[in-house]
Amino acid sequence: MSTATTTPQSGPRTDTPPAERHSRRFGLPIATALVMGNIIGGGIFLLPASVAPFGTISLVAFGVLTLGAIALALVFGRLAHRHPTTGGPYVYAREAFGDFAGFLTAWSYWITTWVSNAALAVAAVGYLDVLIPVHGSLAATIAAALLLQWLPALANLAGTRCAGVVQLVATVLKFLPLLLVAVGGLFFFDSANLGPFRAGDESALGAVSASAAILLFSYLGVESAAVSAGEVRDPRRNVGRATVLGTLGAAFLYLLTTVSVFGTVPHERLVASSAPFTDSVNLMFGGSWGGTAVACMALVSMVGALNGWTLLSAQTPYAAARDGLFPKVFARKRRGVPTAGVLVTVALASLLTVYNYTAGTEGVFEILVLVTTFTATVPYLLSSAAQLYFLLSGQADRVHRPRLVRDTVLTLAAFGFSLWLVAGSGYAAVYQGVLFLFAGVLVYAWMAARRQRTAATIGTGAGAVDGAAGE
Repeated sequence: MSTATTTPQSGPRTDTPPAERHSRRFGLPIATALVMGNIIGGGIFLLPASVAPFGTISLVAFGVLTLGAIALALVFGRLAHRHPTTGGPYVYAREAFGDFAGFLTAWSYWITTWVSNAALAVAAVGYLDVLIPVHGSLAATIAAALLLQWLPALANLAGTRCAGVVQLVATVLKFLPLLLVAVGGLFFFDSANLGPFRAGDESALGAVSASAAILLFSYLGVESAAVSAGEVRDPRRNVGRATVLGTLGAAFLYLLTTVSVFGTVPHERLVASSAPFTDSVNLMFGGSWGGTAVACMALVSMVGALNGWTLLSAQTPYAAARDGLFPKVFARKRRGVPTAGVLVTVALASLLTVYNYTAGTEGVFEILVLVTTFTATVPYLLSSAAQLYFLLSGQADRVHRPRLVRDTVLTLAAFGFSLWLVAGSGYAAVYQGVLFLFAGVLVYAWMAARRQRTAATIGTGAGAVDGAAGE
């Protein structure tokens, strides 16, 4: 491979023309909402029941994971300070390790976004069915799932300002009722409902590890502000702040709602519950309206996550396309949005959704979703490794020397957290995820060959001009 295709390009890059920069960029509130909205999807409504079989020791796992997620958030903040451009992990990996590492990061992240969007839409239809019964008709179910994907896509195509407003409103709408349930639960809290500290037969360490494996992926999305750094106002300052604030906000809501449900729903009932928030609301306030209330909260939460992930789905391919590592069509922007990236991503997610409902093949969709739990962590590992490279290579423009020890410890913690995410995804997910990852090598070979031919053509043309000038 030639030097031209492997040498990282350094230096910040401007993603929008000066005249459009301020009118289309996100401030700190929207950037924070993007992080929170992408971390908190629909999984929060099942988490308490998922970890209840391990006992309240699962709250310890929450604490450990929160520390790891915050370390990763701080690392992303430091990296974004040096590279305040759209692309996030792709930019960092390419700068540190060259084009191939950058491409693998972009490819892995892109797979994650469109498969996750399909999964979110399918899950959202389940909650929509509580409000508007659609399960009786396959056509209505598919139409609802596609509508839930295309509405956020249209909001994104309308421009980053529209997408940002939708994200902020969706985050507020889902944060307030969840917080209401969490705080309300404290007034109905009964310690007798908590059950044992360690409910199973495993050791304390085993219980923490087992519950952590379930909770690990609750923090996916911590990179959201870094990926969209080019659309964030004053990214050197705001990306890091938004990442940390969004992660802390999500962690606070996760922990508070879990404690609230633990204290309002008897442990024996919670272990067997398929709708822990519904049970909690019904026990707190009486009646049976909890199902409708929770369905509304979950639907708003998932639509917000779909809006945020749709935005991110176009940003990483856009950054890679600017460098010739993805097809150039992904580099075209309109109203601050890479339109081709949005359209291609939502089209792929839609096809996968339709396939899920019509193929009738057991387990295929679940396997693809499981794969994303691995592909989502590849950018985390490479970003943490990139920061470690910058710290240890002595590049003074990237490292504040008085902070060297602190930053190194944080980076190692973030790398360990990312490695734990990979281990928690399971052998099957890692095996299948690696196959998906290596399938991208063919795409990289094609794009690298095109770049080489273009460079050779330009070089030949320049040589001919020089020769003619010499004559």
